[in-house]
Amino acid sequence: MNAPTKKKIQKKCKIRGYNIKPEALDEILSFVIRFELTEQDEAIELVLEQLEHESIKSTVIDVEPVQRVVNLLLEADAKEEETFEAFASSSSAIAVIDVFDVPRYKYDAIRRNFYRCPESLPLKGDAAAKSALYRDRFLLLSQRLSRDQNFSKPAFESERSQFRSREISPIQSLVGQKGRKWVMGVISQLEDGHFYLEDLTASVKISLSDAKITTGFFLENTIVVAEGEMVSAEGIFQIYSCGFPPLEDRDKSLQVLAGHDFFGGGTFTREEAIRQEEMEKRAVNDMFVILSDIFVDQEEAMGKLEIVLDAFESEEVVPSLFVFMGDFCSEPYTQASGSFSILRLQFGRLGKIIAARSRLKENSRFLFIPGPGDIGPSTVLPRCRLPKCLTEELQKYIPDAIFSSNPCRVKFYTQEIVFFRQDQLYSMSRSSLVPPSVTETTDPFQHYVATITHQSHLCPLPLTKQPIIWNYDHGLDLYPTPHTIVLGERSPQKAFKYTGTTCFNTGSFSRDSTFVVYRPCSQEVELSSL
Repeated sequence: MNAPTKKKIQKKCKIRGYNIKPEALDEILSFVIRFELTEQDEAIELVLEQLEHESIKSTVIDVEPVQRVVNLLLEADAKEEETFEAFASSSSAIAVIDVFDVPRYKYDAIRRNFYRCPESLPLKGDAAAKSALYRDRFLLLSQRLSRDQNFSKPAFESERSQFRSREISPIQSLVGQKGRKWVMGVISQLEDGHFYLEDLTASVKISLSDAKITTGFFLENTIVVAEGEMVSAEGIFQIYSCGFPPLEDRDKSLQVLAGHDFFGGGTFTREEAIRQEEMEKRAVNDMFVILSDIFVDQEEAMGKLEIVLDAFESEEVVPSLFVFMGDFCSEPYTQASGSFSILRLQFGRLGKIIAARSRLKENSRFLFIPGPGDIGPSTVLPRCRLPKCLTEELQKYIPDAIFSSNPCRVKFYTQEIVFFRQDQLYSMSRSSLVPPSVTETTDPFQHYVATITHQSHLCPLPLTKQPIIWNYDHGLDLYPTPHTIVLGERSPQKAFKYTGTTCFNTGSFSRDSTFVVYRPCSQEVELSSL
């Protein structure tokens, strides 16, 4: 049965200029038959390569060097398997990415591909950076829409082409045109109280009074696809139906990106991706505990946190990651509102509380993400991590604590997770230009999720309502659509799976005693409370 394999080993030895003794041949054979038939050639080559490092003085291979090599390979394989098992259920599988470190890509509409921008970007951008912000958002969604078969021009006359075409027309081409047209543009308020639709060619005044809309909040600055016609007397584009650019399957987006690292944290080769996916499937015990609003200046909040930590300390398998999102003060922090030194000590107390749970300290990781009311240079997004001078006392107790930006990205093996702490659901609802559609849902959270996923952006509000660092607007992008979006809102807890993306809101821990347990392996969300 093993005769063909023996001949193969002897042939490969002769090619390398060696003769092999029967005992040595049997030793190599016993190692090789451990593998599948498709892997046996590679196993033989591996043994012979290692034998060459043994400094064999004769052209005859004896059994002793073969035994040493085989034992070394078996030990290495056993260690790798142990590492594989440990890695598959440990916090080392987690990579935290600060959005200020995420590479920036731009879309070239002429070449129809993405290219990477220079690494260093100043925080204070010039006027060109502000216009580039809108242009980049538009081009990102435009290239996505160009691959949607519903909005592409039919190549041949067919049954589909007999229906009204949804081919996108440039706004500039609407002048003098009659009949209904499909356009794509940004809703802008170029004059007080008057809204326009803009693309890269022109702008046109619009009316939404008779528009039939899809799910989501239609805000100033959102990008929409609309069907309508010009009303010649007023020069207004009357919109009859309006929606967001359709989403694209994540795998399809990744194929177009040609290996570009949009998420940050590096890309995997095909072999690495397969290995990571296998380890992710094995990580059934890994879980994240996510809390928002940890008021370190409130005794009641710290008492509730101790109850939660005690509960997980006694679990058979402790969480891989605790995510603490701000605000970390019960009132927005300003220089006039409180003492910085007291706040430092309160963070130190938080570190002491965590360190008192030895199993959590040793086996879990702790990620801290600032909230909108926390100490920082301004309320602009993205927000930088909490300053080191504030967190030094905490790090004395938890040296491995991670402090990152808001939003923050986490990669768990191949899974991409975005954390965002911002209270904007209410603001979006109030800023909507038309009442949200009730055809599919009346839940504001579902409208919120639909808006940010279709816009591929965490904060599509006007810059007048939520300032954004122009050069780092890409840090708020949701493209390709991540596997999971974690939102920290002071609105009621909600979980919603939308077109394959898991989205949930943690609620406020200090105010409502709510938090979330998330199992990344199965993308299972447990809405929890005390």
